[in-house]
Amino acid sequence: MGAGAVAVDGPAGYAHLLDPNRTWRNNKRLIILNAWITLLLITSSTNGFDGSMMNGLQALPQWQSAFNHPGSSMLGLLNAIQNVGALVALPFAPYLSDGMGRRPSVIFGAGIMVVGTVLQTASQSVGMFIGARLLIGFGLTFASNGAAMLITELAYPSYRATQTSLFNSLWYSGAIIAAWSTFGTFKINSSWSWRIPSALQGIPSILQLALLWFGPESPRWLMSKGREAEALQVLAYYHADGNKEDPLVQFEYEEIKAAIDLDRAVADTVGWMSLINTPGNRKRLTIVVAIAWFSQWSGNGLVSYYLNQVFETIGITDPTVQLLINGILQIWNLAWAVSAAALVERIGRRTLFITSCVGMLLFFTLQTVCSARYAITKSDSAAHAVIAFIFLFYASYDIAFTPLIVSYTLEILPYPLRAKGFTVFAFVISLALIFNQYVNPVALRNIGWKYYIVYCCWLAFELFFCYMFIVETKGHSLEETAALFDGDDAVDQIYARGRPSGNEKDIKESFSES
Repeated sequence: MGAGAVAVDGPAGYAHLLDPNRTWRNNKRLIILNAWITLLLITSSTNGFDGSMMNGLQALPQWQSAFNHPGSSMLGLLNAIQNVGALVALPFAPYLSDGMGRRPSVIFGAGIMVVGTVLQTASQSVGMFIGARLLIGFGLTFASNGAAMLITELAYPSYRATQTSLFNSLWYSGAIIAAWSTFGTFKINSSWSWRIPSALQGIPSILQLALLWFGPESPRWLMSKGREAEALQVLAYYHADGNKEDPLVQFEYEEIKAAIDLDRAVADTVGWMSLINTPGNRKRLTIVVAIAWFSQWSGNGLVSYYLNQVFETIGITDPTVQLLINGILQIWNLAWAVSAAALVERIGRRTLFITSCVGMLLFFTLQTVCSARYAITKSDSAAHAVIAFIFLFYASYDIAFTPLIVSYTLEILPYPLRAKGFTVFAFVISLALIFNQYVNPVALRNIGWKYYIVYCCWLAFELFFCYMFIVETKGHSLEETAALFDGDDAVDQIYARGRPSGNEKDIKESFSES
């Protein structure tokens, strides 16, 4: 979320410069680069661990007893406090990413999360537990800010879309570890039944804190600080086996340099009001705010943080069964999210968003019907159907709203506005999470399955919005995507900067067809 442009491009702009023989399977430098990117990707595992862990802890009698069986309001605070911490850090994170670098931002955030995890594991009171979770959320903002930008700015061009989409998808890797660790410690008849899962939350941060000191910095950030030789060296080392004269490396180098020059030229005129001062920018901002809110307010928040309460509405009260279903659900989610990330460039963003909305609306409505059926008849078959529809709902959600929300946001924002737009995106997500985590437990306790009807109506609106406003960006570079929102003038500006991206007439025609 650091301020400034991200000089990145999609496969379309680089296609003629890519070496078809250089792949992640057979090239040592790309294998090393992808190892560093994997270390950055697991940042989201900490966040995913949290939601699943809180689901698991609520099912543990030992945790309930240790914290005096928290009621609905206290559960809302316990879940929301991490996002409050994230919200507090949000205004400061971009300045650290831009001032000190993307890598130091991740390291700083990881260090804070390690401290928070230690305090959470050692908690002796609910206040100490809340404070620790606040600290984890605060550090997570810095780490996520730096990691998302660093992945985008380091990745090899042909893998960038998939790897950026994987950033949010690997939320479920943390959720899997949390779900199965709480299942495994359930039988421990002491506070270690919840302290062990709490401690495991720090694993991704510990790995980052130990290893990232030796990783590469963003070439874009290096060039913005006048360290052009270092930037060229990073690009050459990872993208061309050390060959600084490689055409791809030279193209990337000149692209970044041109973007930085433009940043400096418009730095004094591009402010927050620029997000709304043109029709194209207003459309971008509307989409960014919408998908950020949709990602947390599609009914997924009920299962992410309050799965045990959902189970109680259908008569499943055995903690062992609750924990087992939670563990299986997270594996299911990871498989769908990673598969969808791999298909982003093949299927296209718009198709994935609309398909996701249709599936969520269908299966959440059926979940609501079966929950109502259970409330009337207490039928075991209705309860089992609810569980099945939860799994199908999440498969639909994972098609778009797990892999695409970060990558699509970065794609549609032009580089002078990318940092500001991405900051708005993170702010909206935090607000949606906090709202959800306070409202959901109270609503579930008071009106049970009837609360689902609210989400059924909202999902219908999401489908309408995505059909009307989501713009397809498949096959276009980030530079060329501007024309989808700003018209042919954007293409003219690309060529005014001398960008060798293809035939101008053909590009304009393809934009008109889009």
